[in-house]
Amino acid sequence: MKTKLILLAALFLGVVGFAQKSEIKDAEKALKNGDSDAAKTALESVQGSIGGADERMQAQYYNLLGQSYADLAAKGDNASFSKAADAFMKAIEVEETSGKTKYTDEVQQRLRALAADLVNSAVDDNSAKNFDQAADKLALGYKVSPQDTVYLYYAASSAVNGGNYEKALGYYEQLKEIGFDGSSMVYKATNVETGQEEEMDKAQRDIMVKSGTYANPVDEKRPSKKAEIVKNIALIYSQLGRNEEALAAYADARANNPDDVNLVLNEANLHYQMGDKDQFKALMAEAAEMAPDNADLHYNIGVINMEQDNIEEARAAYRRAIEIDPGYVNAQLNLSTTYVNEGNGLIDDMNALGTSRADIAKYDELKQKKDDLFTQGAQILEDALKNNPDNQGVLTQLKNIYGALGDNENFMRIKKLLGE
Repeated sequence: MKTKLILLAALFLGVVGFAQKSEIKDAEKALKNGDSDAAKTALESVQGSIGGADERMQAQYYNLLGQSYADLAAKGDNASFSKAADAFMKAIEVEETSGKTKYTDEVQQRLRALAADLVNSAVDDNSAKNFDQAADKLALGYKVSPQDTVYLYYAASSAVNGGNYEKALGYYEQLKEIGFDGSSMVYKATNVETGQEEEMDKAQRDIMVKSGTYANPVDEKRPSKKAEIVKNIALIYSQLGRNEEALAAYADARANNPDDVNLVLNEANLHYQMGDKDQFKALMAEAAEMAPDNADLHYNIGVINMEQDNIEEARAAYRRAIEIDPGYVNAQLNLSTTYVNEGNGLIDDMNALGTSRADIAKYDELKQKKDDLFTQGAQILEDALKNNPDNQGVLTQLKNIYGALGDNENFMRIKKLLGE
């Protein structure tokens, strides 16, 4: 009886092995005919028993399964990308374990092609604002082609664009851990026929320039992204409300990029949110000392102070930005807005007054104060028009102020300038 059982088991294994070979041949035939669905179906029918096959057959099976899913992914089935990657990587793992590498070179080529398809598909996703899906594809591209660390960098950027900060943080932490640098040399030349500057590899660029079809070769060094990565880690921790981790990340970021004034501003804003106003003011002063003639810096100081209702500090910063750059329209608009907002804040007080003689007197006093504030806001924008006479933002805000003041003459003048 024991001999018969062994014989039956051997016969069963033989039948299973025959079925596996048959389905694998069917899958190969289907792939040659371009029918990846049929190939996938044939291979999935023996999925449960392939683990009992020899390593050579397993590697062949996973190679074909990867091809089936890769073809489906190329035809638009996004879910098949990760399945193709898993199958190809399993084929390599099987051969590494067995020490036999019949399919490894072929599979590695297919993985490179899959990585390229993932990147191209992610580009389309980003264009369609499917940022989260693009991030997943780029991260998978890095997984199947780990030497292309830039894929992980772009995955983090896509995740940020999609507002998925937790995912972006994970990618940035990985980049920091692997020591991603991102610096590179870019080779460019101008197409003589079109006049457009194009990027290409150095050898191709040099050949094109020698042929005369391209001119003006340029070697452009793209800087390291290490400082940007630690900076983004700090910003994301702050965005997520993980304040203590954010402060530690800011310390790391500033150590990597001590001249980045915006890092100081962002850290200052975080301290304000945490209620540490003394540290906030100290960092704001430090930022101003770092770049006393940087109009953008003073504008940003104004924005932060404006957000925190530090109106006089905001006005001083905006005035300094305008002093440095008299044509700084955004600073002029924001400075004007501080006066308009202050004037609008008096309206509720005016409306709350009664009809007594004292209330009427108080009303007239508040109205005059409001109108004075509006007039100050208007004068700032009139000055702005001297350098930017056609700026639609300035003209529109000025029209609204004159409308609120009841100054019909100036209101109509500005409407005419707007072409209304």
